[in-house]
Amino acid sequence: MTQHVSPPLILIPETAPFNEDQRAWLSGYFAALLGPAVEGATALAPGEAPSVGPRLADNDDAPWHDPSIAIGDRMDMARDRTEPQKLMAAMAQQDCGQCGYNCADYANAIFLKNEERLNLCQPGGKETLRMLKKLEEEFGAGAPAAPKAEGEAPKKDVALGPLGYCRENPVEAVFLGRRRLNDPGGEKETWHVEFDLTGTPIAYEAGDSLGLFPANAPALVDAVIAELGARPERAIGGKSLRERLLADYALGAAPDGLYQLLSLLTSGEARRKAQALAAGEDPDGDAQYLDVLGALHKFPGARPDAEVFLEALDELQPRLYSISSSPKMDVGKVSLTVDAVRYNHRSRLRLGVASTHLGERLPERTTAKIYLQKAHGFGLPADPGKDVIMCGPGTGVAPFRAFLRERAATGAPGRNWLFYGHQRQASDFFYRDELNALKDDKVLTRLSLAWSRDGSEKTYVQDRMRETGAELWKWLEGGAHFYVCGDAKRMAKDVERAIIDVAATHGKKSPDEAVAYLGALKKAGRYQADVY
Repeated sequence: MTQHVSPPLILIPETAPFNEDQRAWLSGYFAALLGPAVEGATALAPGEAPSVGPRLADNDDAPWHDPSIAIGDRMDMARDRTEPQKLMAAMAQQDCGQCGYNCADYANAIFLKNEERLNLCQPGGKETLRMLKKLEEEFGAGAPAAPKAEGEAPKKDVALGPLGYCRENPVEAVFLGRRRLNDPGGEKETWHVEFDLTGTPIAYEAGDSLGLFPANAPALVDAVIAELGARPERAIGGKSLRERLLADYALGAAPDGLYQLLSLLTSGEARRKAQALAAGEDPDGDAQYLDVLGALHKFPGARPDAEVFLEALDELQPRLYSISSSPKMDVGKVSLTVDAVRYNHRSRLRLGVASTHLGERLPERTTAKIYLQKAHGFGLPADPGKDVIMCGPGTGVAPFRAFLRERAATGAPGRNWLFYGHQRQASDFFYRDELNALKDDKVLTRLSLAWSRDGSEKTYVQDRMRETGAELWKWLEGGAHFYVCGDAKRMAKDVERAIIDVAATHGKKSPDEAVAYLGALKKAGRYQADVY
């Protein structure tokens, strides 16, 4: 009698982004972790998704994958899920790419020990970092590191990603210049900035984003050094202290590590406050306003050694901006649309790092470090005959300027409808002449404008969507693709609600059917978001 031998259990399909040895190791790890739960399971055909095993995080079964949901609620939703899924729930859920991954891939990389950095989620900030640290403590050792293939170099020696296509391997590009987009009378300061891509390997598409490595404001750096009582020329790691603070370390929101350091240099009530701040508490109600200089001001008796001080800071992270140019129309160049962030708090002027670096400090014809971040499911339809509806108030118009210039350059026959809004038409109508010219040339079929400060009642892009709901519904039912770019937590959700309302009112759908209609648009790739 011939003994039947079951085929080896495969929990990681061949389509997963692992080599054969890694797939075998992961399958074995998961099978061992599950134990009896996998008995009797059948082997998977190539490309078939596993039905058992601790699932790696993905967007298909992630009800918390919504940037408008608070982190506490997201963690509650993931309470009974696997470790990778809990890690994903801690992310800001924007899939913005600033970490170099999307949210699910970043979580999986941490779980599989392929990524040690827990502070890459820029939108999530401190709350994401704290939650990731907490989860790692709860998980203990977590997943053991995957075995290296024979002859494979240690991780630190692995070659960087493609030059110019990842944050770890940026390129130098010449800054061509800036022009202000606001006319006099506006409350905002918004800039159109351009870089020369000549001599770089970067080739982008409309919908992609550009990563920029900024520098801190020299005045802020000098104030921090003065508060430390240190010498700016002191050599630390091959650079001066001033050079380190200008280019290498974040001086924004004070990190927990800095409060921990300050707590060791204080005593009594000051120590208790520093310890509370390090634990994420807010003893004086000012934690959200405390940058690095503010933290030093708050604890004037604590002055650490400059080198120890640097060790307590976070690294200065790159910033990601939606590209507002088309490679077919703006050959050899790339442009961004940037709001310069400035505000006063307690008699101190606070500056957005990258936005003011681009808006005022970076001299023309000098170079900056940049890299391309390919879009995660955000781009024009493959069929140029498809209609396109774009909703981008403020700087959210950036990728849609790129879309329209691309459609103009290629002669795409599909119709184009843009919903744009800002505060005041007289001062905040970005790219007014360009958009009107595109209308005259029949590239921009419809332009719906919303100004929140021009009348007695505030009007937003979602209001214009409802007002034009009958025509909007016809476009959607005719196969149009819908795009939104801008604020993730408020505007984008308001736009989604407007689509649901349009489906209910003009599509005669029940509330549940209207919600399902939006879900079907997303699943079909006909609703795409670039939010931040």
